Amino acid sequence: MIKRFGWLMMTGGGYQTTKTPYERRRAFILVPIIVLVVIGTFMFLGYLITSLFRIPLQLGLSPPIRLLGAALVALSFALWAWLFQYRRPTDVLTSTYWTFSKMFSRAELKQHLGRRERLAARGPYKLVRHPMYLAVLLSIVGWGLLLDLAFLFFAALLALLWFNFVVMPYEEKELLALFGRDYERYMKRVHRLIPVPRSSTSSVEHENDTY
Repeated sequence: MIKRFGWLMMTGGGYQTTKTPYERRRAFILVPIIVLVVIGTFMFLGYLITSLFRIPLQLGLSPPIRLLGAALVALSFALWAWLFQYRRPTDVLTSTYWTFSKMFSRAELKQHLGRRERLAARGPYKLVRHPMYLAVLLSIVGWGLLLDLAFLFFAALLALLWFNFVVMPYEEKELLALFGRDYERYMKRVHRLIPVPRSSTSSVEHENDTY
């Protein structure tokens, strides 16, 4: 599928290759649509769960709890802003497009993929391996608390399960094929979504490469 590698970049996991303007435009159109459809599906399923189990749409949360929701929403925006200091939104869209294209087409992940540079983990990637997915989850839970909407909590749970058992394992296989032992050491040092360092002597070298 990918004929030529230009430069490679970490996504929530995954990598990006230099592509034609047509392919980039295709990514800019399709990725937001797919993301909206996926998140919308989780919200719809969350609403079905609340209806099925007769859970009230609103739980009557207290103002301090709703204020906590506002803080989580603000935190998710701050995480996106921090991420975009190291990753341009256009790069995120392009790399996400190719990662999902390979995942849905079940493309074979070849070892090394022509890459010889060392892995560099910077910015939010120092705290978690998948900061984009963490930002999405924080946002959904935050809006659920802020707006006092019970179905958003189930939507966040479904999104977490999908990220943790479908998307992230594939992306990490992709990155292991790309970076090999460097990414293995990185996985031992940094959690997927929990920003708490692991007690390990392994470390990842921080270089001046842009990720």
